Amino acid sequence: MVRAVWQDNRSFGEYLPRVVDAALEHALASSGAVCIKGPKWCGKTSTAEQHAASAVYLQDPDRSASLLALAEAKPSALLEGPEPRLIDEWQEAPQLWDAVRFAIDRGKGRGRFILTGSSTPKKRPRHSGVGRIAPVVMRTMSLFESGESNGLVSLASLFSGERDVAALADFDVRDAAFAVCRGGWPEAVLDADRSTALQQARNYVNELIEADIEEMDGVKRNATWMRSIMRSYARNVATEAPLTTIAADMQGGPPSDVTVADYADALARACVTEDLGAWCPRLRSKTAVRTSPTRHFSDPAIAAALLNATPEKLLEDFETFGLLFESMCVRDLRVYAEALGGTVRHYRDKTGLEADAVVVLADGRWAPIEVKMGQSRVDEAAKHLIKLAERVDVDREGSPSFLMVVTATETAYVRKDGVIVAPLATLAP
Repeated sequence: MVRAVWQDNRSFGEYLPRVVDAALEHALASSGAVCIKGPKWCGKTSTAEQHAASAVYLQDPDRSASLLALAEAKPSALLEGPEPRLIDEWQEAPQLWDAVRFAIDRGKGRGRFILTGSSTPKKRPRHSGVGRIAPVVMRTMSLFESGESNGLVSLASLFSGERDVAALADFDVRDAAFAVCRGGWPEAVLDADRSTALQQARNYVNELIEADIEEMDGVKRNATWMRSIMRSYARNVATEAPLTTIAADMQGGPPSDVTVADYADALARACVTEDLGAWCPRLRSKTAVRTSPTRHFSDPAIAAALLNATPEKLLEDFETFGLLFESMCVRDLRVYAEALGGTVRHYRDKTGLEADAVVVLADGRWAPIEVKMGQSRVDEAAKHLIKLAERVDVDREGSPSFLMVVTATETAYVRKDGVIVAPLATLAP
């Protein structure tokens, strides 16, 4: 297995290059400051440190009280130091956002500050930062970043017209089950001990519920309700379940709709959940397109932990495994698409025709993708993709750059009908 090869040669403290490194370099070259946002523990600080000349850490337990007091009295003082200057977890002192914006206006220049944050404060900064502070989204590690994908099937190459797809992945369904439950947190990826690596997602969930959500905005929330809402979210992952369904599915009875909406908003602002929006193309017919998002956590291991899933249990419950695997595919596709300046959406219309993911680039190029774990449903998925391509008005949207079925199998190839079949463990930006 791939895991046995790469983990033996890696250790804690080692920096694993990230796909977002290139985006960060580009943003620093074109903007006065960059704000990296993403889930807690996903590696934002480590990545920012690779590009920073100095740093201030607002959650440093030895200095946080004095740093926050200084931020209140004279925020500009925290900006002093060699540049680019890293301000870690800036949301602890939201006034620093406006201080950075003002410093850029006064001092000019590019690449001066890097801000990191794992939540969006309810109290918004006075100014948006548009034109001065470029946003960069960071996620937990994709299989390509963790070394589990060999990267032989590049999305960039496929969008450029490459069709010579033939590759093998040394990564089978058991590896996929482990990757789903372990997640993409760098500390877990680097841990050579399987049991402790699997514990990282459980630790994340427990810390989040016990402290992080409340610390984000100072609002006291019921930990039992929070865990119940998150479990219901996990049971509905990769589906279009509305919040009313998630509330009704809560064990012990749901709180009010307002409370459920507040808790869901808090999870989204903390980068714990990240729903996948709908793609609404112009069609040849008047078929109505569904606009509901599909539910996802920022990492599939969060859902696995909430469901008490283990790799062994997933191999005995392929229905749950399939939904969590789809969520892992969505995470990886988001990482790769954003490296190309694109986004990921999903498609579903009133006739039931769907695509689990649609990668859409800034220039309008698009590619629909279905996720099927095994080989047995690839034919069905390919037919759906071809039907979707025929339904879209290509005069307005353009023809799809490619059609792809992503699997947990080991072989990448092109079918006779032109549909590409690619294991997740072969994909790369």
